[in-house]
Amino acid sequence: MIGVVTDPKNEAVVREFFELFKTPWEFYRSGRRYDVLLCDRPGFNAAELVLTYASQDPPHETPDKVDQGCSSTDGGHLVYKGLRLPIYGNKNTFPGKKHGVLVDAKSGEAALHLERSGGTTLVRIGYDLFHEISTLLTSGQPASNASIPALDLHIAVLRDVITSTGLQLIEIPPVPQGFQFIACLTHDVDHPSISKHVFDHTMFGFLYRAIIGSPLDVLRRRLPVRVMLANWVAALKLPLVHLGLAKDFWQTFDRYPKLEGGVRSSFFVIPFKGEAGRFEEGKAPQRRASGYGAGEISRDISALISAGCEVGLHGIDAWRDAAKGREELEEIRRVTGVRDVGVRMHWLYSDEHSPAILENGGAEYDSTVGYNDAVGYRAGTTQVYKPLQAARLLELPLHIMDTALFFPSRLQLSDSEANRLVDEIIDNAVRLGGVVTVNWHDRSIAPERLWGDFYAQLVEKLKNRGACFVTAGQAVTWFRKRRSASFEFDRQSDMLAVKDIFVQDPQLPALLVRIHNDHSKVSADLSSTRELPLRDGMQFECLCCADI
Repeated sequence: MIGVVTDPKNEAVVREFFELFKTPWEFYRSGRRYDVLLCDRPGFNAAELVLTYASQDPPHETPDKVDQGCSSTDGGHLVYKGLRLPIYGNKNTFPGKKHGVLVDAKSGEAALHLERSGGTTLVRIGYDLFHEISTLLTSGQPASNASIPALDLHIAVLRDVITSTGLQLIEIPPVPQGFQFIACLTHDVDHPSISKHVFDHTMFGFLYRAIIGSPLDVLRRRLPVRVMLANWVAALKLPLVHLGLAKDFWQTFDRYPKLEGGVRSSFFVIPFKGEAGRFEEGKAPQRRASGYGAGEISRDISALISAGCEVGLHGIDAWRDAAKGREELEEIRRVTGVRDVGVRMHWLYSDEHSPAILENGGAEYDSTVGYNDAVGYRAGTTQVYKPLQAARLLELPLHIMDTALFFPSRLQLSDSEANRLVDEIIDNAVRLGGVVTVNWHDRSIAPERLWGDFYAQLVEKLKNRGACFVTAGQAVTWFRKRRSASFEFDRQSDMLAVKDIFVQDPQLPALLVRIHNDHSKVSADLSSTRELPLRDGMQFECLCCADI
């Protein structure tokens, strides 16, 4: 059991942190002895392991404390097992200390110091853990750190410090039974038909990129000649499409199920035609307005739902106005006949107030937190999480977006460069669990983008690496199930019960219980770990200290 000592203002952050690091814990209660005490200030020793996170030296420091000789700096990066870990607040290092598992990236000085005092192991880590978690779940990371799952690395540091002392640790990892991680294939439906665009910026943009941009990309060796020729053919066909004499090549709904090999995906559709919406400074650019509304593609939506796909809201003003959100969500409910509807905002508009506004508007979940100009971890995590401003709404973070990878105004990567970034995100999911959320826009497999081959290869990679494919709503439901699991310790019998109180869904995989340093085994290997599928009321003998 972990006891947590912290300022009451951190309560919401602590609770969310331990939903992501799902392990037995409680706020510190005087008179109890814990396996681990996690503190934001020194002076506590009622545990086998006392782990103090602090970015500043406490007043009246005595010479025998582990933080003697600290040097303090603002932010920067630490290095943990060869991985860069950004720090967004202050950090302390310990000059002359030899513990090199966590070091400052510039100076090489240790940011973790360990010593033993009697029967207690004292560890000092030189940053404020809960300030870092709060920053990641509210402001998020800049694009320069997009590739770093910082929040998950903070969990890994804490887990490794605990298990390296030989203490037993039980957790419910963000990994579905029988799989390595979860994959969500999603599609923002911005332009379901080019025939709806006549002499507007969308049509002229298509013609420019197809006729002029394509050969330029061929010269830069970023585009095969065959794609350029396909774009030219599409440009020549455009008048025939408007006359109804040729198929609308932006109508791709029936192509995605084939590319995805029958797995279920999620489509976010715009509720109302011609509405650009607003942002904080005033009215949004008119080019943000869509040329369609959900009601105009109701047949396509019905076909998607019949195929097992999910249809959610691609919101306009739902992020800033709960009344508008209710109106937009109600339109999607009317068209789909589905009550519980998730949201991804058009152009990824959001701010710190959005989660509470979306929740008040009636959204089931949100999937907006991501980058327009990068791929990776805006909130620093692979996991579905609850924004600190929300009471129930969960956030499915967005990790990979096609336009971020390939647009000239964004990363503008070649296929090989994009593959390297995508492979890194998949590698992290295999190592950390959680979700890989992909957004491939509806028209991205059509001219002039023609990114369908890359997308098909991405789906195949996810399959080969052990992904569990579910819709966005199902991914959120699986994480709600994990969040519902509870740890109950009976001090009289010295038994720990793990209970899953969520209603079972036969379409979703089970949870796992992972036991580190499994003392029930006769083994000298302190790193021994075992996993069990979670069944309601599972009990484990002597997993916690008897005198807790």
